[in-house]
Amino acid sequence: MTRSELAQAIYRVSHLTGRFRLRSGAESNEYFDKYRFESDPVLLRAIGVALLPLIPPHTDALAGLELGGVPIATVLGQLSGLPVVFVRKAAKEYGTGRVIEGADPAGRTMLIVEDVVTSGGQVVLSAADLRTAGATVQRAVCVVDRQSGGGEALAAAGIDLHPLFGFAELRAATALRTGV
Repeated sequence: MTRSELAQAIYRVSHLTGRFRLRSGAESNEYFDKYRFESDPVLLRAIGVALLPLIPPHTDALAGLELGGVPIATVLGQLSGLPVVFVRKAAKEYGTGRVIEGADPAGRTMLIVEDVVTSGGQVVLSAADLRTAGATVQRAVCVVDRQSGGGEALAAAGIDLHPLFGFAELRAATALRTGV
């Protein structure tokens, strides 16, 4: 699948029209449902293949962020052979009570894996959790950067964001295909 075909497929599967209430409380006539590309096994694998070149050398493990980064990090781990940890938004209140599940991040150079970055706030918080656990975190990848300040917020936290696509690129690829 070419880059343009992948962008078109992600947008086609995930862009919905109708009436939606956004997290902010505002109403919108369009919505981008990231779980639709994450739950499509063929599309998820194609995304993983496209993300492989964005893994920097000397990466020891991948850190998938709850919830959307988990399936992407898992497929990327399968394709790259790198171990994966899962980073919760908050420690669970039972069992081990951990924020970070899976392999021990201490002493590892971790690549954060996220589905969509908007403000970057959760990536910054999760990077802090990983760093507190002894990991080195300097880079994050995502499938879609909504281009709403997330890259700048991450840079301020010492993290380089490398998106597979900017939201504007997804729209443009679809416009090229449809002639709109």
